[in-house]
Amino acid sequence: MKKKFFTQIFQNGIRKVLRHPKYRLFAIVAGLFYLISPLDISPDVVPILGWVDDGLIASFVVAEASQILIEDLKKRKKVTPTESNSPQTATTIDVEAVRLS
Repeated sequence: MKKKFFTQIFQNGIRKVLRHPKYRLFAIVAGLFYLISPLDISPDVVPILGWVDDGLIASFVVAEASQILIEDLKKRKKVTPTESNSPQTATTIDVEAVRLS
């Protein structure tokens, strides 16, 4: 019961951190640094266990980087080029024509 409670707190903490843009980028950079660093939680000398932690970190980095790219593409898609170049209608004045003769 206690183990489940602590893992839930740990997972919620990670989710909070990754939802913040600054920390998400930091987590990606830290993951990339871990992948190129010679220090590992489980060394690569141990055949399968050494690759599992690297695989998990690599999948985390790819998932977070792709999530950032998807969010960026969604933001760009909301503002299309035709909308950004069109004149604003809020400053247009509508005038009715009146015959002078």
